Amino acid sequence: MLELDNVSAVRGATTIWSDGTFAVPSGSITGVIGPNGSGKTTLLLMILGLLRPGSGKITVFGQVPKRGNTRIGYVPQNYASIAGESIRARDLVLLGLTGATYGLRRTSREQHARVDQVLAEVGAGGFGDRRMSQLSGGQQQRVAIAQALVGNPRMLLLDEPLANLDVRNQQEIVDLLSRINTERGIDILLVVHDLNPLLSVLDGAIYLLDGHAHHDNVNEVVSEELLTHLYGTAIKVVRTPQGDLFTRSA
Repeated sequence: MLELDNVSAVRGATTIWSDGTFAVPSGSITGVIGPNGSGKTTLLLMILGLLRPGSGKITVFGQVPKRGNTRIGYVPQNYASIAGESIRARDLVLLGLTGATYGLRRTSREQHARVDQVLAEVGAGGFGDRRMSQLSGGQQQRVAIAQALVGNPRMLLLDEPLANLDVRNQQEIVDLLSRINTERGIDILLVVHDLNPLLSVLDGAIYLLDGHAHHDNVNEVVSEELLTHLYGTAIKVVRTPQGDLFTRSA
């Protein structure tokens, strides 16, 4: 569970957002939304223990976040470019266990078996021996998720995992995250710009509005008034006769 008690986010001398007081239920899938520069990635960095709150207290599973917390798996933005395009997919996943550059630390048969297991779990078993430069965007995202999962975390953070993916790959990644959430009971927080691909699986959302952080269930967040205020442009919420929900520019 993630809990914030009167938390503010500060970068340098600038307060990005404040008054964050809420709890995100365990086992939920939660979107993190807000306009560019509102502090979405900053929130993830605080959860990871890479940045301290300017004020207040943040806890993850009852403890103050610390760098290197193995209970949290993280998929950053632009994963492939950060990881390097020449490395094999399975070697990247192995880094999630060893924490060292491949080849510089002895690895066990059990560790390699674990890598094979998690690659298969995310649907990447067929291309584990290929280099990242040879993979499509959707395949690269599966490898990124595998690396984040290989250490059996209790929480998974993803920073814009659907960016630069086509509609089919977006839906496949959403389906994968939903299955991981169901089968592992793992908490998932993901930064997104477009809620539409996720509306069928989201339990709630953290939204950064007017310099403050809020959390609510997804039905409360998917509001024309709130989303229009949040993004500064008219947003219309549409429900189809089949009950499906989506948003679009008005």
